[in-house]
Amino acid sequence: MKNPLPAILAAAALAALAGCASGSGPYAPQDTNKYTLENTEFFVTMDKATQTSVTCTGLQANQLPDGRLEVVANVKNREGRRIQVQISCVFKDEQGVSTGDETPFQNLVLGENATEAVRFTAMNTQAKKYTVRVRQFR
Repeated sequence: MKNPLPAILAAAALAALAGCASGSGPYAPQDTNKYTLENTEFFVTMDKATQTSVTCTGLQANQLPDGRLEVVANVKNREGRRIQVQISCVFKDEQGVSTGDETPFQNLVLGENATEAVRFTAMNTQAKKYTVRVRQFR
């Protein structure tokens, strides 16, 4: 009778690999500046294609003299071709809950390997945190 150990180990390895799956939803950027999901961090890509094409090279938040929050996001095209995406900002209170102040998605055209600064300003003084969202052009 043959030794069943190699067959059992192979089956166990396949079962372990079958459990690995990727979900859908907001994606974290794939660079060294790791961010988590939209509800906890400052920059998220909303789909897999945008995650591959776009990254954030810098975020800057400033309190304006009137108490409103201003956010500047440096968005970089990783592709060697011109792309068009849409970008928006959700302003949140100290606990991370939306204040209802959300900018509409605006079109952003990025040249090949280009970086653009996009500025967002809160409508009221409740905003203390924010999330910048980027998705494919629709």
